[in-house]
Amino acid sequence: MIKIIVVGKLKERFYEDAAAEYLKRLSSYAKVQVVQVADEKAGENLSVKEAEQIREKEAAAILKQIKPGEYVISLEIKGDRLSSEQFAGMLENLSLSGRPDITFVIGGSIGLGQSVIRRADRHISFSDLTFPHQLMRVILLEQIYRAYKIIKKEPYHK
Repeated sequence: MIKIIVVGKLKERFYEDAAAEYLKRLSSYAKVQVVQVADEKAGENLSVKEAEQIREKEAAAILKQIKPGEYVISLEIKGDRLSSEQFAGMLENLSLSGRPDITFVIGGSIGLGQSVIRRADRHISFSDLTFPHQLMRVILLEQIYRAYKIIKKEPYHK
């Protein structure tokens, strides 16, 4: 099973529609569960200490959703960069090596707390660019879908 833990709700309809479409497409390949945890109010001019407190409060909620034995992958700008083929290979290898419960974590608007980063088994990045965390949910779902198409050797547009 694939679980995606995200901070906050999708606020725009177009993100909701895109996420729903990829979840529908994925349903024939894998069980995918999206778990939303509450985002904390974060003003524009946070001190470093305030930002860390918010990240750790969100992290506590995230960690409550992670069960023992789940392979946790955090999405971080400083994580490993993978091609779509490498990403697919990672998912396939985890499944074949007896690690079928994979949990992805997408932080909130100011990132992930250190406790989640320490808990993660792997850290990946989709780009050096910064994406809104709502868009990142859609990008992750699309890449998981693409990975299953690659694993099954089915055509998918490039």
